[in-house]
Amino acid sequence: MEFDEKFLQEMGLSAMPEHEKQAFLKYIEVEVEIRIGERISKGLTATQLNEFDMITDPAEAAKWLQKNRPDFREIVARTIEEMKSEIRANRHRLV
Repeated sequence: MEFDEKFLQEMGLSAMPEHEKQAFLKYIEVEVEIRIGERISKGLTATQLNEFDMITDPAEAAKWLQKNRPDFREIVARTIEEMKSEIRANRHRLV
């Protein structure tokens, strides 16, 4: 998922002041990443978490997740949809 101008349009935030858009997009990106990380890490052992932390290649990380958290794609999709719902519910305060 890319957090960009198209995302802002989809969320009904096109009228957001230009100087706030980039900061907001960065915030969303970081927040989604944190939420996904928290959810994926639940149920993993300390050994698995350390093993995952050692992976630097994105392709290897995806492969590792496929094996150790086969539901990770659903977690990602659900987390993004929840964030979108939160943004839509609060868009009047964001513009």
